Parts: sequence; C-alpha cells; structure tokens
Amino acid sequence: MVYKSKDGDISLENLTRLYGAVVIDMQGEVAEMSLEWFDLYGEKVAFKAFVLVFDYTPPGENVRNKKVLEFETKEELLNAMGEVAQFFQK
Repeated sequence: MVYKSKDGDISLENLTRLYGAVVIDMQGEVAEMSLEWFDLYGEKVAFKAFVLVFDYTPPGENVRNKKVLEFETKEELLNAMGEVAQFFQK
C-alpha cells in the first residue's frame, strides 16, 4: 500500500504508528503535542505546524524511523488523515 502525498509516495507497509499532531515551540524547545492537548492549551505555546506522522520504528527501538508531512491548517491535516484511513478500511 502506498499513499500518494503532496510530498511524494509514502509506503504504508511496516507502519507501526500513524498519528496527527501539532509541532510547537515552548520556550525554545520544539516538540510534538497531541491535537487534543493543543485544543486545550494551544494559547500557551507557539504553533509551528500541523503534522501527520508515519512511524516505522519497531517496538523497543530508540532511534526513530519516521516520515512527517506538514500542513498549515487543521482541516488539511484531517483531510489527509481521512485519505490514509481509507487504506485501512478495506
């Protein structure tokens, strides 16, 4: 299975986690924050981007193997999440 994104083809094989998040800057530290937490506490952090993370890291591994797509709006992120979800509904 391959998802054709605006940034190129992304394999969905060997995917261990798939999630949407928000990249934030909190006092110089850049991190991911869940969409739910951002809805609650977003005014306390500096927004950088909405992201969809394709994580291929096997359980127990410390080095992350992931592909990240960035979006300017939550609507764009949710649309992409819906497109990817269709691959898993078959």
